[in-house]
Formats: sequence, C-alpha cells, structure tokens
Amino acid sequence: MQFTVHVHPGSRRSSAGGSYDGALSVHVRARAVDGAATTEVLAVLARAFDTKLSAVRLLRGLHSRTKTVEINGDEVYLRARLEELLLDGH
Repeated sequence: MQFTVHVHPGSRRSSAGGSYDGALSVHVRARAVDGAATTEVLAVLARAFDTKLSAVRLLRGLHSRTKTVEINGDEVYLRARLEELLLDGH
C-alpha cells in the first residue's frame, strides 16, 4: 500500500498520527541532516503499522518533508490502520 506522509523533523518525540493536508503526519526527533530524519520516519512507520522495517520503503521524497512510502502486508489491515492514524491527533 502506498501513501503520503508529511515529516516534522526535530520534534520532541517520534510518533505517527494526525493529518497534514491529507498526508499522515510523522514526527521524528532526528534533524533533516544526512537522511537521519528519513531513516527514522521509516522506523516510526514500521512500529505504527506493527510490521518489520524491511516491509517499509521510501518511494519518493528523500530530501523533502513530503514523502511517498510503501508498506507491504495485509492490505485490509494496513488501510484500516492508516485511517486510525490519520484520525489520531497528537
């Protein structure tokens, strides 16, 4: 399943939840330096979707706050979980 995330680097805590212009908001502690924030985004998404890090892949947006990611797994579960996360504000 592919979807868009909006990254908030340099946050107090790392988490996924809420919506930013229709994209899933992902807050990460790492700064946007040398890909550290992107690496942490993938780890946060793996935890949020209860899957292995190897199932999460960046498709677009390596140097952007708006990224397109893909998560492999049970499509029904992933879509339901994404909807939960989008509705979950911080």
